Amino acid sequence: MIAVLSSVLAQAAPWVSPDIDWHAIAPELILVIGINLVLLIDLNIEDSKKWTIATLSGFVMLAAFIPVVTLGLELDGVPRELFDGRYIVDEYALVLKAFFLLVGYVVVLMSQNELEEGGYYQGEFYILMLCSVLGMVMMTSSRDLVSIFVSLELLSIPAYMMAAWRKRSSVSNEAGVKYYLLGVFASAIMLFGMSYIYGTTGSTKLTEIGASLSSGDLNAMQVVGVAFIIVGFAFKVSAVPFHTWAPDTYEGAPTPVTAFLSVGSKAAGFVALVTLVFVAFPGADGVYGPMIWAMAVLTMTVGNVLALRQTNIVRMLAYSSVSQGGFILMPLAYAGDPDAGGSALNAVVVYLLVYAFMNLGAFAVVIAVSRKTQSGEIDSFGGLFGYAPGMAVAMTVFMASLAGIPPLGGWFAKFNAFKAVLDASTTSAYVIACIAAVNTVISAAYYFKVLRTVWVDDAPDGDTAPINTPQPIVAALGITIIGTIAVGVYPRLVAGFGELQDLQNAIGR
Repeated sequence: MIAVLSSVLAQAAPWVSPDIDWHAIAPELILVIGINLVLLIDLNIEDSKKWTIATLSGFVMLAAFIPVVTLGLELDGVPRELFDGRYIVDEYALVLKAFFLLVGYVVVLMSQNELEEGGYYQGEFYILMLCSVLGMVMMTSSRDLVSIFVSLELLSIPAYMMAAWRKRSSVSNEAGVKYYLLGVFASAIMLFGMSYIYGTTGSTKLTEIGASLSSGDLNAMQVVGVAFIIVGFAFKVSAVPFHTWAPDTYEGAPTPVTAFLSVGSKAAGFVALVTLVFVAFPGADGVYGPMIWAMAVLTMTVGNVLALRQTNIVRMLAYSSVSQGGFILMPLAYAGDPDAGGSALNAVVVYLLVYAFMNLGAFAVVIAVSRKTQSGEIDSFGGLFGYAPGMAVAMTVFMASLAGIPPLGGWFAKFNAFKAVLDASTTSAYVIACIAAVNTVISAAYYFKVLRTVWVDDAPDGDTAPINTPQPIVAALGITIIGTIAVGVYPRLVAGFGELQDLQNAIGR
């Protein structure tokens, strides 16, 4: 037996290490190592020291920034391709990797005190958070249907559990179940569409799919496949009419998780949608264009109208998030237009970056104020300027930015979205631009309703005791305020993101 085994080993080819660009996947590797490190430490640490897990998780995300920066310095406009071009590291991917790492870090800052004071398990939460961020980071470089789907599930499955994290709360359990059931349904529809695309093109690689769909007229199965994939991602980004899970999930989940879902999870869905539209479906703009146009109009309008009726600030921000998603979808409807394609990519990337700052900041204020009032009602913000003027100013910055008021970041995000649409110079473009302008005015009504309560109304029950804001939340507020103001005052900080000479290079084709 030993002689036979020796003979087989002697005839076997020598082992050759795989040719992998380890630097290109260093951010993902750091997150994987960090997940395992957090898991091991959590298993062997006393409950009284569980707070260190949050600090460690934050350091893991900051550590992953380092290779993102070094890769950016080395790229010089030449993308790095791995696994036969199915995983691309380019400027587009690096900007979004940094974005998701920053979002994860800010949410960790917002989560620490709520988990400690709520008596919930902490280590498991941050492990799930890191896993979800890893899925988001992978999504930015995925150029294959399989890797896109795996990345999407890697970021979604931990989010289902985080939404139901307050397991002693029936509302939180309901939020998790609704999110899970509709998320699984969306994944099934998306996977069904992907199977049609694979069956008719013979490939899961996005560039090969793009070449196949652009070579002639689409057949019925390809049309259905593209439509099903768009519908699947419409669930993920809570686009109307596939948004019904969002308000209940956002209200029932812990507020930091709500912030994470409304920014990180939504942005990851848009990133995948952008990649598919520009790389895999350039020849299918006649299918996805009208679909996205209609969803954009419905999403911004329905989200705004329903937000007007809300008395709970988290539900109001949930419908606000739905509405903002409509503005992000608007440029994508013209991704296939030769005059508007480059502007559309720019508009989506910039909007996601700015939206993260102002929306995370708004939720940070909600967390800080709710610690004192123990209420999520908008009326509970009455008199905030009197006993916490700094918090009132911060809320003003974020609400005004979400409304698109200059010189805050929101105005530049909306300006870019309008510019991308108007570059198409078509009748439908002018129509959707007018609808978006009306919706911008409508949104100001509920954003300024909050500000009126903050600045004019009296504190409920005359309680004017100051707010004791934990340092991590103060840090989160500082990051988001600086980002919101800096982008608005100096738009060149983000104006070039996604605005590259060659659109194909920008997304790794």
